[in-house]
Amino acid sequence: MENVTVRGLALPALLTSLLGRGRWRHPGEATLAEVVPWFESPLRFLPGAVAMEWESGSMDMFADDPSYDFFREARGSARATPVELPWLDVEQAVLIAVNRVPGDDVALALDYRTDPADPRVVGSDFWTDPRLCSWRTVSPAFSAFAVDLGLLAPDEARR
Repeated sequence: MENVTVRGLALPALLTSLLGRGRWRHPGEATLAEVVPWFESPLRFLPGAVAMEWESGSMDMFADDPSYDFFREARGSARATPVELPWLDVEQAVLIAVNRVPGDDVALALDYRTDPADPRVVGSDFWTDPRLCSWRTVSPAFSAFAVDLGLLAPDEARR
């Protein structure tokens, strides 16, 4: 499959492959709870680049309006210092899963600050401190995340 971009960022080849083969799907609540134990809200895995583009657009509102600082989303280009976790740099992120229940405002995102080819996966955390969102590492690389979810075998991630 060809190079697919969302918000100007190339989706990992592995994610593009999973999407193309119909294998990018929710792994079940029990598996997801093992991989992202702090999540208390159900997620919807986004079915493709168009949905990822659409949902990721919400990050702009949160980054551009100071009244939404509790979401901890910022534009790296507007900061004098690099944006680091627990903040999300919206210019270096793509949402791949979002809240299933409207209003929960939770998500999993590819975080390209670590590796543009195999970015880490981060998740929002509103449960540890309900006053502030903290973006936490779910997996150091998308390839490892896909294996952890059981969407592919470890040897498939290395191809």
